[in-house]
Amino acid sequence: MAALLADCTALIIDPNPTSRSVLSAQLRDAGMVTVMQSGRVIDARRQLETREFDVVLCEMDFHGNAPTAGVRTQTGQELLDELRAANLLPWATVFIMVTGERSYAKVAEAAESALDSYLLKPFTTQALHDRMMQARQRKKVLKDIYVAIDDGQFETAARLCTERFRHRDTYWLYAARLGAELLLRLEMHTAARELLDAVVAHQALPWARLGLARAQLGAQQTTPALRSLESLIADEPSFADAYDVMGRTQVAQGHLQEAMVTYQKACDLTPGSLRRQQKLGMLAFYAGDQAAAAKALDKAQVLGQGSKLFDFQSVVLLAIVRFRQRDGKGLGRCAVDLARALEKAPQSRRLQRMSGIVGAFDLMLRHQVGQVVETLRRLASEVSAKDFDMEAACNLLTAIAQLTAAELNLPDAEAWVQAIGQRFTGTKGISELMAGAAGAHAPYGELIKQCHVQVAESVERSMMHCVSGRPDAALDALLGHARSTLNQKFVDTARGVLKRYADKLEDAPRHHAALEELVRLLGARPAPMASVGVEDADSGGLRIRAGAAEPNSLPGG
Repeated sequence: MAALLADCTALIIDPNPTSRSVLSAQLRDAGMVTVMQSGRVIDARRQLETREFDVVLCEMDFHGNAPTAGVRTQTGQELLDELRAANLLPWATVFIMVTGERSYAKVAEAAESALDSYLLKPFTTQALHDRMMQARQRKKVLKDIYVAIDDGQFETAARLCTERFRHRDTYWLYAARLGAELLLRLEMHTAARELLDAVVAHQALPWARLGLARAQLGAQQTTPALRSLESLIADEPSFADAYDVMGRTQVAQGHLQEAMVTYQKACDLTPGSLRRQQKLGMLAFYAGDQAAAAKALDKAQVLGQGSKLFDFQSVVLLAIVRFRQRDGKGLGRCAVDLARALEKAPQSRRLQRMSGIVGAFDLMLRHQVGQVVETLRRLASEVSAKDFDMEAACNLLTAIAQLTAAELNLPDAEAWVQAIGQRFTGTKGISELMAGAAGAHAPYGELIKQCHVQVAESVERSMMHCVSGRPDAALDALLGHARSTLNQKFVDTARGVLKRYADKLEDAPRHHAALEELVRLLGARPAPMASVGVEDADSGGLRIRAGAAEPNSLPGG
Protein backbone atom coordinates (compact mmCIF):
# COMPACT_ATOMS: atom_id res chain seq x y z
CA MET A 1 0.00 0.00 0.00
CA ALA A 2 2.64 2.51 1.09
CA ALA A 3 4.91 1.99 -1.92
CA LEU A 4 2.15 2.88 -4.39
CA LEU A 5 1.58 6.31 -2.83
CA ALA A 6 5.04 7.16 -1.50
CA ASP A 7 5.94 9.45 -4.41
CA CYS A 8 2.56 11.19 -4.53
CA THR A 9 1.80 14.71 -3.31
CA ALA A 10 -1.47 15.71 -1.69
CA LEU A 11 -3.29 18.91 -0.75
CA ILE A 12 -5.89 18.93 2.03
CA ILE A 13 -8.43 21.78 1.89
CA ASP A 14 -10.52 21.97 5.05
CA PRO A 15 -11.47 24.90 7.33
CA ASN A 16 -11.24 22.74 10.47
CA PRO A 17 -7.66 22.32 11.83
CA THR A 18 -8.59 19.08 13.57
CA SER A 19 -10.04 17.62 10.37
CA ARG A 20 -6.94 18.64 8.46
CA SER A 21 -4.75 16.96 11.05
CA VAL A 22 -6.78 13.74 10.92
CA LEU A 23 -6.78 13.65 7.12
CA SER A 24 -3.05 14.33 7.02
CA ALA A 25 -2.40 11.46 9.42
CA GLN A 26 -4.60 9.15 7.35
CA LEU A 27 -2.75 10.03 4.15
CA ARG A 28 0.60 9.42 5.80
CA ASP A 29 -0.67 6.10 7.20
CA ALA A 30 -1.67 5.21 3.63
CA GLY A 31 1.94 5.78 2.57
CA MET A 32 1.94 9.36 1.29
CA VAL A 33 4.98 11.42 2.28
CA THR A 34 4.30 14.93 0.95
CA VAL A 35 1.06 16.35 2.35
CA MET A 36 0.21 20.08 2.29
CA GLN A 37 -2.73 21.80 3.98
CA SER A 38 -4.93 24.83 3.44
CA GLY A 39 -7.71 26.16 5.66
CA ARG A 40 -9.17 28.65 3.18
CA VAL A 41 -10.47 28.23 -0.36
CA ILE A 42 -8.74 31.38 -1.58
CA ASP A 43 -5.34 30.09 -0.34
CA ALA A 44 -5.94 26.63 -1.78
CA ARG A 45 -6.80 28.13 -5.15
CA ARG A 46 -3.48 29.98 -5.22
CA GLN A 47 -1.61 26.78 -4.38
CA LEU A 48 -3.39 24.88 -7.14
CA GLU A 49 -2.62 27.68 -9.59
CA THR A 50 1.11 27.41 -8.96
CA ARG A 51 1.77 23.68 -8.63
CA GLU A 52 0.26 20.28 -9.39
CA PHE A 53 -0.84 17.66 -6.87
CA ASP A 54 -1.52 13.96 -7.32
CA VAL A 55 -4.40 14.00 -4.83
CA VAL A 56 -6.66 16.78 -3.55
CA LEU A 57 -8.94 16.15 -0.58
CA CYS A 58 -11.43 19.00 -0.32
CA GLU A 59 -14.16 19.68 2.21
CA MET A 60 -17.51 20.56 0.63
CA ASP A 61 -18.72 22.97 3.32
CA PHE A 62 -16.64 26.04 4.23
CA HIS A 63 -19.42 27.95 5.98
CA GLY A 64 -17.40 27.85 9.15
CA ASN A 65 -14.85 30.22 7.59
CA ALA A 66 -15.21 33.92 8.28
CA PRO A 67 -16.19 35.74 5.07
CA THR A 68 -13.59 37.98 3.45
CA ALA A 69 -14.79 41.61 3.35
CA GLY A 70 -18.40 40.43 3.44
CA VAL A 71 -17.95 37.91 0.61
CA ARG A 72 -19.26 34.43 1.37
CA THR A 73 -16.66 31.68 1.16
CA GLN A 74 -16.87 29.25 -1.76
CA THR A 75 -17.93 25.66 -1.31
CA GLY A 76 -15.61 22.88 -2.35
CA GLN A 77 -17.86 22.27 -5.37
CA GLU A 78 -17.55 25.89 -6.47
CA LEU A 79 -13.77 25.72 -6.10
CA LEU A 80 -13.71 22.62 -8.31
CA ASP A 81 -15.85 24.36 -10.94
CA GLU A 82 -13.55 27.41 -10.94
CA LEU A 83 -10.42 25.27 -11.31
CA ARG A 84 -11.91 23.37 -14.23
CA ALA A 85 -13.06 26.61 -15.86
CA ALA A 86 -9.44 27.80 -15.87
CA ASN A 87 -7.97 24.42 -16.90
CA LEU A 88 -6.00 24.24 -13.65
CA LEU A 89 -6.64 20.56 -12.91
CA PRO A 90 -4.56 18.15 -15.02
CA TRP A 91 -6.19 14.84 -15.76
CA ALA A 92 -3.79 12.94 -13.51
CA THR A 93 -4.92 14.78 -10.36
CA VAL A 94 -7.39 12.84 -8.20
CA PHE A 95 -9.94 15.26 -6.69
CA ILE A 96 -11.94 13.77 -3.80
CA MET A 97 -14.70 15.70 -2.02
CA VAL A 98 -14.94 15.09 1.72
CA THR A 99 -18.04 15.98 3.72
CA GLY A 100 -20.46 15.01 6.43
CA GLU A 101 -23.40 15.77 4.13
CA ARG A 102 -25.36 12.59 3.52
CA SER A 103 -28.21 13.84 1.35
CA TYR A 104 -28.58 12.13 -2.01
CA ALA A 105 -28.79 15.46 -3.83
CA LYS A 106 -25.31 16.49 -2.78
CA VAL A 107 -23.84 13.12 -3.67
CA ALA A 108 -25.55 13.22 -7.07
CA GLU A 109 -24.35 16.77 -7.70
CA ALA A 110 -20.77 15.77 -6.99
CA ALA A 111 -21.00 12.65 -9.15
CA GLU A 112 -22.45 14.59 -12.07
CA SER A 113 -19.60 17.09 -11.81
CA ALA A 114 -17.24 14.25 -12.71
CA LEU A 115 -15.59 14.09 -9.33
CA ASP A 116 -13.06 11.35 -8.94
CA SER A 117 -14.67 10.29 -5.70
CA TYR A 118 -16.76 11.38 -2.72
CA LEU A 119 -16.16 10.45 0.92
CA LEU A 120 -18.65 10.80 3.78
CA LYS A 121 -17.25 11.53 7.22
CA PRO A 122 -16.22 9.69 9.29
CA PHE A 123 -14.18 7.22 7.26
CA THR A 124 -11.22 4.93 7.88
CA THR A 125 -7.73 5.09 6.45
CA GLN A 126 -8.53 1.95 4.47
CA ALA A 127 -11.64 3.58 2.98
CA LEU A 128 -9.61 6.64 1.96
CA HIS A 129 -6.90 4.47 0.44
CA ASP A 130 -9.47 2.41 -1.47
CA ARG A 131 -11.10 5.52 -2.92
CA MET A 132 -7.77 6.97 -4.02
CA MET A 133 -6.75 3.73 -5.66
CA GLN A 134 -10.13 3.37 -7.39
CA ALA A 135 -9.81 6.88 -8.79
CA ARG A 136 -6.27 6.26 -9.95
CA GLN A 137 -7.44 2.99 -11.52
CA ARG A 138 -10.05 4.85 -13.57
CA LYS A 139 -7.40 7.26 -14.80
CA LYS A 140 -5.22 4.27 -15.66
CA VAL A 141 -8.01 2.52 -17.59
CA LEU A 142 -8.77 5.72 -19.53
CA LYS A 143 -5.13 6.66 -20.00
CA ASP A 144 -5.21 6.22 -23.79
CA ILE A 145 -8.01 8.79 -23.96
CA TYR A 146 -6.20 11.27 -21.72
CA VAL A 147 -2.90 10.82 -23.60
CA ALA A 148 -4.69 11.55 -26.89
CA ILE A 149 -6.16 14.70 -25.35
CA ASP A 150 -2.77 15.82 -24.04
CA ASP A 151 -1.37 15.34 -27.56
CA GLY A 152 -4.19 17.43 -29.03
CA GLN A 153 -5.63 14.39 -30.83
CA PHE A 154 -9.23 15.22 -30.01
CA GLU A 155 -10.78 13.18 -32.82
CA THR A 156 -8.89 10.08 -31.69
CA ALA A 157 -9.91 10.69 -28.07
CA ALA A 158 -13.55 11.20 -29.07
CA ARG A 159 -13.52 7.96 -31.08
CA LEU A 160 -12.07 6.03 -28.10
CA CYS A 161 -14.73 7.50 -25.81
CA THR A 162 -17.53 6.64 -28.22
CA GLU A 163 -16.29 3.06 -28.61
CA ARG A 164 -16.09 2.61 -24.84
CA PHE A 165 -19.63 3.94 -24.49
CA ARG A 166 -21.08 1.72 -27.24
CA HIS A 167 -19.45 -1.40 -25.84
CA ARG A 168 -20.43 -0.44 -22.28
CA ASP A 169 -16.84 -0.99 -21.19
CA THR A 170 -15.64 0.03 -17.75
CA TYR A 171 -16.33 3.73 -16.98
CA TRP A 172 -18.51 4.01 -20.09
CA LEU A 173 -20.71 6.78 -18.65
CA TYR A 174 -17.76 9.00 -17.79
CA ALA A 175 -16.29 8.27 -21.23
CA ALA A 176 -19.59 9.37 -22.79
CA ARG A 177 -19.42 12.72 -21.02
CA LEU A 178 -15.82 13.26 -22.02
CA GLY A 179 -16.53 12.14 -25.58
CA ALA A 180 -19.50 14.48 -25.92
CA GLU A 181 -17.35 17.37 -24.76
CA LEU A 182 -14.69 16.54 -27.31
CA LEU A 183 -17.25 16.29 -30.12
CA LEU A 184 -18.69 19.68 -29.17
CA ARG A 185 -15.23 21.19 -29.21
CA LEU A 186 -14.66 19.67 -32.65
CA GLU A 187 -18.01 21.21 -33.75
CA MET A 188 -19.30 17.73 -34.59
CA HIS A 189 -22.70 18.65 -33.20
CA THR A 190 -24.71 15.85 -34.78
CA ALA A 191 -22.37 13.18 -33.40
CA ALA A 192 -22.42 14.88 -29.99
CA ARG A 193 -26.22 14.89 -29.98
CA GLU A 194 -26.40 11.20 -30.90
CA LEU A 195 -24.10 10.34 -28.01
CA LEU A 196 -25.94 12.60 -25.55
CA ASP A 197 -29.36 11.36 -26.68
CA ALA A 198 -28.21 7.82 -25.87
CA VAL A 199 -27.06 8.94 -22.40
CA VAL A 200 -30.35 10.73 -21.72
CA ALA A 201 -32.28 7.65 -22.85
CA HIS A 202 -30.32 5.68 -20.24
CA GLN A 203 -30.70 8.35 -17.55
CA ALA A 204 -31.75 12.01 -17.91
CA LEU A 205 -28.67 13.39 -16.20
CA PRO A 206 -28.50 17.20 -16.00
CA TRP A 207 -25.06 17.39 -17.62
CA ALA A 208 -26.30 15.35 -20.58
CA ARG A 209 -29.38 17.54 -21.03
CA LEU A 210 -27.18 20.62 -20.87
CA GLY A 211 -24.85 19.06 -23.42
CA LEU A 212 -27.80 18.59 -25.78
CA ALA A 213 -28.67 22.28 -25.45
CA ARG A 214 -25.06 23.21 -26.20
CA ALA A 215 -25.09 20.96 -29.26
CA GLN A 216 -28.24 22.71 -30.47
CA LEU A 217 -26.59 26.08 -29.98
CA GLY A 218 -23.52 24.88 -31.85
CA ALA A 219 -25.75 23.92 -34.76
CA GLN A 220 -27.33 27.41 -34.56
CA GLN A 221 -30.67 25.98 -33.44
CA THR A 222 -31.12 28.78 -30.93
CA THR A 223 -34.86 28.53 -30.28
CA PRO A 224 -34.85 24.75 -29.54
CA ALA A 225 -31.74 25.26 -27.39
CA LEU A 226 -33.43 27.97 -25.32
CA ARG A 227 -36.44 25.70 -24.82
CA SER A 228 -34.11 22.91 -23.68
CA LEU A 229 -32.37 25.27 -21.25
CA GLU A 230 -35.64 26.60 -19.87
CA SER A 231 -36.88 23.04 -19.31
CA LEU A 232 -33.61 22.02 -17.63
CA ILE A 233 -33.61 25.05 -15.32
CA ALA A 234 -37.25 24.42 -14.41
CA ASP A 235 -36.37 20.85 -13.42
CA GLU A 236 -32.95 21.66 -11.91
CA PRO A 237 -33.17 25.25 -10.58
CA SER A 238 -29.91 24.88 -8.64
CA PHE A 239 -27.85 23.73 -11.66
CA ALA A 240 -25.63 26.81 -12.01
CA ASP A 241 -23.92 25.65 -15.22
CA ALA A 242 -27.25 25.83 -17.05
CA TYR A 243 -27.49 29.52 -16.19
CA ASP A 244 -24.01 30.07 -17.64
CA VAL A 245 -25.07 28.67 -21.01
CA MET A 246 -28.40 30.53 -20.92
CA GLY A 247 -26.64 33.80 -20.11
CA ARG A 248 -24.04 33.36 -22.85
CA THR A 249 -26.84 32.68 -25.35
CA GLN A 250 -28.77 35.76 -24.26
CA VAL A 251 -25.67 37.93 -24.68
CA ALA A 252 -25.15 36.58 -28.20
CA GLN A 253 -28.76 37.50 -29.00
CA GLY A 254 -28.27 41.03 -27.67
CA HIS A 255 -30.58 40.55 -24.65
CA LEU A 256 -28.24 42.10 -22.10
CA GLN A 257 -30.86 42.78 -19.43
CA GLU A 258 -32.08 39.18 -19.56
CA ALA A 259 -28.52 37.90 -19.42
CA MET A 260 -27.83 40.05 -16.39
CA VAL A 261 -30.82 38.53 -14.57
CA THR A 262 -29.62 35.04 -15.53
CA TYR A 263 -26.10 35.62 -14.22
CA GLN A 264 -27.54 37.16 -11.04
CA LYS A 265 -29.34 33.85 -10.42
CA ALA A 266 -26.11 31.95 -11.03
CA CYS A 267 -24.29 34.22 -8.58
CA ASP A 268 -27.03 33.76 -6.00
CA LEU A 269 -26.46 30.00 -6.26
CA THR A 270 -22.66 30.32 -6.15
CA PRO A 271 -21.81 33.62 -4.41
CA GLY A 272 -18.16 32.63 -4.09
CA SER A 273 -17.68 32.18 -7.85
CA LEU A 274 -15.18 34.73 -9.15
CA ARG A 275 -15.93 33.94 -12.80
CA ARG A 276 -19.66 34.53 -12.45
CA GLN A 277 -19.27 37.69 -10.39
CA GLN A 278 -17.06 39.13 -13.11
CA LYS A 279 -19.57 38.26 -15.82
CA LEU A 280 -22.40 39.78 -13.79
CA GLY A 281 -20.48 42.99 -13.18
CA MET A 282 -19.53 43.40 -16.83
CA LEU A 283 -23.06 42.71 -18.06
CA ALA A 284 -24.52 45.16 -15.57
CA PHE A 285 -22.07 47.77 -16.79
CA TYR A 286 -22.96 47.36 -20.47
CA ALA A 287 -26.66 47.12 -19.63
CA GLY A 288 -26.38 50.54 -18.00
CA ASP A 289 -26.96 49.47 -14.38
CA GLN A 290 -24.01 51.22 -12.78
CA ALA A 291 -25.02 50.43 -9.17
CA ALA A 292 -25.26 46.69 -9.86
CA ALA A 293 -22.01 46.85 -11.84
CA ALA A 294 -20.15 48.54 -8.99
CA LYS A 295 -21.44 45.99 -6.47
CA ALA A 296 -20.52 42.93 -8.53
CA LEU A 297 -17.16 44.28 -9.72
CA ASP A 298 -16.19 45.24 -6.17
CA LYS A 299 -17.04 41.73 -5.03
CA ALA A 300 -15.10 40.20 -7.92
CA GLN A 301 -12.05 42.25 -7.01
CA VAL A 302 -12.17 40.91 -3.45
CA LEU A 303 -12.64 37.32 -4.62
CA GLY A 304 -9.90 37.63 -7.23
CA GLN A 305 -7.07 39.00 -5.10
CA GLY A 306 -3.90 37.26 -6.23
CA SER A 307 -5.78 34.78 -8.43
CA LYS A 308 -4.94 33.85 -12.01
CA LEU A 309 -8.68 33.53 -12.60
CA PHE A 310 -9.12 37.27 -12.17
CA ASP A 311 -9.86 39.12 -15.41
CA PHE A 312 -8.39 42.63 -15.51
CA GLN A 313 -11.30 43.79 -17.66
CA SER A 314 -13.09 43.99 -14.31
CA VAL A 315 -10.53 46.59 -13.23
CA VAL A 316 -11.12 48.66 -16.39
CA LEU A 317 -14.87 48.78 -15.89
CA LEU A 318 -14.52 49.41 -12.15
CA ALA A 319 -12.19 52.33 -12.95
CA ILE A 320 -14.88 53.82 -15.22
CA VAL A 321 -17.44 53.42 -12.43
CA ARG A 322 -15.05 55.25 -10.10
CA PHE A 323 -14.69 58.01 -12.68
CA ARG A 324 -18.45 58.45 -12.84
CA GLN A 325 -18.47 58.60 -9.04
CA ARG A 326 -15.63 61.16 -9.14
CA ASP A 327 -13.70 58.83 -6.83
CA GLY A 328 -10.10 59.78 -7.60
CA LYS A 329 -8.59 57.47 -4.99
CA GLY A 330 -10.58 54.47 -6.19
CA LEU A 331 -9.65 55.20 -9.80
CA GLY A 332 -6.01 55.57 -8.77
CA ARG A 333 -6.08 52.12 -7.12
CA CYS A 334 -7.40 50.62 -10.36
CA ALA A 335 -4.55 52.28 -12.28
CA VAL A 336 -2.02 50.88 -9.80
CA ASP A 337 -3.50 47.37 -10.11
CA LEU A 338 -3.13 47.48 -13.88
CA ALA A 339 0.39 48.90 -13.65
CA ARG A 340 1.42 45.98 -11.42
CA ALA A 341 -0.12 43.47 -13.83
CA LEU A 342 1.70 45.16 -16.71
CA GLU A 343 5.00 44.86 -14.86
CA LYS A 344 4.49 41.08 -14.84
CA ALA A 345 3.57 40.95 -18.53
CA PRO A 346 5.12 44.06 -20.17
CA GLN A 347 4.56 42.72 -23.71
CA SER A 348 0.80 42.22 -23.27
CA ARG A 349 -0.99 44.47 -25.76
CA ARG A 350 -4.26 43.77 -23.95
CA LEU A 351 -2.91 45.13 -20.67
CA GLN A 352 -1.21 48.05 -22.41
CA ARG A 353 -4.51 49.13 -23.96
CA MET A 354 -6.37 48.63 -20.69
CA SER A 355 -3.80 50.74 -18.90
CA GLY A 356 -4.19 53.45 -21.55
CA ILE A 357 -7.97 53.54 -21.09
CA VAL A 358 -7.78 53.76 -17.29
CA GLY A 359 -4.99 56.32 -17.59
CA ALA A 360 -7.19 58.53 -19.77
CA PHE A 361 -9.90 58.61 -17.10
CA ASP A 362 -7.34 59.29 -14.38
CA LEU A 363 -5.92 62.19 -16.41
CA MET A 364 -9.41 63.57 -16.95
CA LEU A 365 -10.10 63.69 -13.22
CA ARG A 366 -6.83 65.58 -12.83
CA HIS A 367 -7.85 68.01 -15.60
CA GLN A 368 -4.96 67.04 -17.90
CA VAL A 369 -7.16 67.53 -20.95
CA GLY A 370 -4.39 67.70 -23.54
CA GLN A 371 -2.92 64.39 -22.40
CA VAL A 372 -6.38 62.80 -22.40
CA VAL A 373 -6.95 63.76 -26.05
CA GLU A 374 -3.50 62.52 -27.02
CA THR A 375 -4.05 59.19 -25.25
CA LEU A 376 -7.38 58.63 -26.99
CA ARG A 377 -5.90 59.60 -30.36
CA ARG A 378 -3.12 57.05 -29.86
CA LEU A 379 -5.60 54.32 -28.87
CA ALA A 380 -7.89 55.14 -31.82
CA SER A 381 -4.95 54.82 -34.22
CA GLU A 382 -4.89 51.10 -33.40
CA VAL A 383 -8.48 50.34 -34.48
CA SER A 384 -7.21 48.76 -37.69
CA ALA A 385 -4.52 46.69 -35.95
CA LYS A 386 -4.71 42.92 -36.37
CA ASP A 387 -4.85 42.31 -32.61
CA PHE A 388 -7.40 45.05 -31.87
CA ASP A 389 -10.37 42.96 -30.76
CA MET A 390 -13.96 43.53 -29.70
CA GLU A 391 -13.05 44.00 -26.05
CA ALA A 392 -10.55 46.73 -26.94
CA ALA A 393 -13.21 48.28 -29.19
CA CYS A 394 -15.80 48.33 -26.38
CA ASN A 395 -13.31 49.88 -23.97
CA LEU A 396 -12.39 52.62 -26.44
CA LEU A 397 -16.07 53.26 -27.22
CA THR A 398 -16.79 53.56 -23.52
CA ALA A 399 -13.95 56.01 -23.02
CA ILE A 400 -14.97 58.17 -26.01
CA ALA A 401 -18.62 58.26 -24.91
CA GLN A 402 -17.97 58.82 -21.20
CA LEU A 403 -15.44 61.57 -21.80
CA THR A 404 -17.63 63.26 -24.42
CA ALA A 405 -20.46 63.20 -21.87
CA ALA A 406 -18.01 64.84 -19.43
CA GLU A 407 -17.78 67.71 -21.94
CA LEU A 408 -14.41 66.82 -23.42
CA ASN A 409 -14.12 68.18 -26.97
CA LEU A 410 -13.03 65.34 -29.28
CA PRO A 411 -13.27 66.54 -32.91
CA ASP A 412 -12.44 63.11 -34.34
CA ALA A 413 -14.67 61.12 -31.99
CA GLU A 414 -17.46 60.45 -34.49
CA ALA A 415 -14.97 59.15 -37.06
CA TRP A 416 -13.44 56.87 -34.44
CA VAL A 417 -16.85 55.47 -33.47
CA GLN A 418 -17.72 54.98 -37.14
CA ALA A 419 -14.50 53.04 -37.78
CA ILE A 420 -15.12 50.80 -34.76
CA GLY A 421 -18.73 50.16 -35.75
CA GLN A 422 -17.86 49.35 -39.35
CA ARG A 423 -15.17 46.89 -38.26
CA PHE A 424 -16.97 44.97 -35.54
CA THR A 425 -20.76 45.12 -35.90
CA GLY A 426 -22.24 42.13 -37.65
CA THR A 427 -24.66 40.50 -35.22
CA LYS A 428 -27.41 41.89 -33.04
CA GLY A 429 -25.53 40.77 -29.94
CA ILE A 430 -22.39 42.69 -30.85
CA SER A 431 -24.39 45.74 -31.89
CA GLU A 432 -26.25 45.83 -28.55
CA LEU A 433 -23.07 45.27 -26.55
CA MET A 434 -21.21 48.05 -28.35
CA ALA A 435 -24.19 50.38 -28.20
CA GLY A 436 -24.23 49.75 -24.46
CA ALA A 437 -20.53 50.58 -24.28
CA ALA A 438 -21.22 53.91 -26.03
CA GLY A 439 -24.41 54.50 -24.05
CA ALA A 440 -23.10 57.46 -22.04
CA HIS A 441 -23.46 59.58 -25.19
CA ALA A 442 -26.65 58.53 -26.99
CA PRO A 443 -25.65 59.70 -30.50
CA TYR A 444 -22.67 57.34 -30.48
CA GLY A 445 -24.88 54.43 -29.44
CA GLU A 446 -27.19 55.20 -32.36
CA LEU A 447 -24.21 55.46 -34.71
CA ILE A 448 -23.12 51.94 -33.72
CA LYS A 449 -26.59 50.62 -34.49
CA GLN A 450 -26.53 52.38 -37.86
CA CYS A 451 -23.21 50.68 -38.64
CA HIS A 452 -24.82 47.33 -37.86
CA VAL A 453 -27.62 48.05 -40.31
CA GLN A 454 -25.14 49.19 -42.96
CA VAL A 455 -23.04 46.04 -42.64
CA ALA A 456 -26.12 43.80 -42.86
CA GLU A 457 -27.39 45.67 -45.92
CA SER A 458 -23.97 45.47 -47.62
CA VAL A 459 -23.85 41.71 -47.10
CA GLU A 460 -27.39 41.35 -48.45
CA ARG A 461 -26.68 43.46 -51.55
CA SER A 462 -23.49 41.50 -52.23
CA MET A 463 -25.28 38.17 -51.95
CA MET A 464 -27.94 39.28 -54.45
CA HIS A 465 -25.29 38.78 -57.14
CA CYS A 466 -25.33 35.06 -56.30
CA VAL A 467 -29.11 35.00 -56.74
CA SER A 468 -28.67 36.47 -60.20
CA GLY A 469 -26.01 33.87 -61.09
CA ARG A 470 -22.95 36.09 -60.64
CA PRO A 471 -20.97 34.68 -57.68
CA ASP A 472 -17.76 36.34 -58.92
CA ALA A 473 -19.43 39.75 -58.55
CA ALA A 474 -20.62 38.78 -55.06
CA LEU A 475 -17.08 37.92 -54.06
CA ASP A 476 -15.69 41.14 -55.50
CA ALA A 477 -18.25 43.12 -53.50
CA LEU A 478 -17.73 41.18 -50.26
CA LEU A 479 -13.95 41.32 -50.42
CA GLY A 480 -14.08 45.01 -51.29
CA HIS A 481 -16.18 45.71 -48.19
CA ALA A 482 -13.81 43.58 -46.13
CA ARG A 483 -10.80 45.62 -47.27
CA SER A 484 -12.48 48.96 -46.56
CA THR A 485 -14.00 48.07 -43.17
CA LEU A 486 -11.81 45.17 -41.91
CA ASN A 487 -15.05 43.51 -40.79
CA GLN A 488 -14.64 39.76 -40.36
CA LYS A 489 -18.28 39.13 -41.30
CA PHE A 490 -17.54 40.00 -44.94
CA VAL A 491 -14.56 37.61 -44.90
CA ASP A 492 -16.62 34.76 -43.44
CA THR A 493 -19.43 35.34 -45.94
CA ALA A 494 -16.94 35.41 -48.83
CA ARG A 495 -15.43 32.14 -47.62
CA GLY A 496 -18.91 30.60 -47.67
CA VAL A 497 -19.53 31.81 -51.23
CA LEU A 498 -16.20 30.38 -52.39
CA LYS A 499 -17.10 27.00 -50.96
CA ARG A 500 -20.71 26.91 -52.14
CA TYR A 501 -20.14 28.20 -55.68
CA ALA A 502 -16.69 26.68 -56.32
CA ASP A 503 -17.78 25.04 -59.61
CA LYS A 504 -19.48 28.21 -60.92
CA LEU A 505 -16.70 30.75 -60.40
CA GLU A 506 -14.92 32.19 -63.43
CA ASP A 507 -11.82 33.35 -61.53
CA ALA A 508 -11.56 31.23 -58.39
CA PRO A 509 -7.74 31.58 -58.04
CA ARG A 510 -7.97 35.38 -57.89
CA HIS A 511 -10.67 35.25 -55.22
CA HIS A 512 -8.75 32.70 -53.17
CA ALA A 513 -5.64 34.90 -53.33
CA ALA A 514 -7.62 37.97 -52.25
CA LEU A 515 -9.18 36.04 -49.38
CA GLU A 516 -5.81 34.73 -48.21
CA GLU A 517 -4.45 38.28 -48.25
CA LEU A 518 -7.31 39.43 -45.99
CA VAL A 519 -6.82 36.49 -43.65
CA ARG A 520 -3.16 37.49 -43.29
CA LEU A 521 -4.28 41.02 -42.53
CA LEU A 522 -7.06 40.18 -40.07
CA GLY A 523 -6.10 36.75 -38.78
CA ALA A 524 -7.82 33.42 -39.35
CA ARG A 525 -10.35 33.71 -36.53
CA PRO A 526 -14.07 33.81 -37.44
CA ALA A 527 -16.28 36.83 -36.78
CA PRO A 528 -16.55 37.35 -33.01
CA MET A 529 -19.56 36.43 -30.92
CA ALA A 530 -20.90 38.95 -28.45
CA SER A 531 -19.25 38.24 -25.11
CA VAL A 532 -17.91 40.01 -22.05
CA GLY A 533 -14.49 39.45 -20.50
CA VAL A 534 -12.36 36.45 -21.31
CA GLU A 535 -14.49 34.16 -23.47
CA ASP A 536 -15.77 31.01 -21.82
CA ALA A 537 -17.01 28.98 -24.75
CA ASP A 538 -16.98 25.78 -22.67
CA SER A 539 -19.48 27.07 -20.10
CA GLY A 540 -21.51 24.22 -18.74
CA GLY A 541 -19.16 21.46 -19.87
CA LEU A 542 -16.09 19.58 -18.78
CA ARG A 543 -12.93 21.62 -19.19
CA ILE A 544 -10.40 19.76 -21.29
CA ARG A 545 -6.79 20.47 -20.53
CA ALA A 546 -4.62 19.61 -23.52
CA GLY A 547 -0.86 19.72 -23.58
CA ALA A 548 -0.96 22.02 -26.60
CA ALA A 549 -3.17 24.56 -24.86
CA GLU A 550 -1.74 25.89 -21.65
CA PRO A 551 -4.08 27.64 -19.22
CA ASN A 552 -4.22 31.41 -19.32
CA SER A 553 -1.55 32.25 -16.77
CA LEU A 554 -2.46 35.92 -16.80
CA PRO A 555 -5.84 37.11 -18.03
CA GLY A 556 -4.19 40.25 -19.30
CA GLY A 557 -1.97 38.29 -21.69
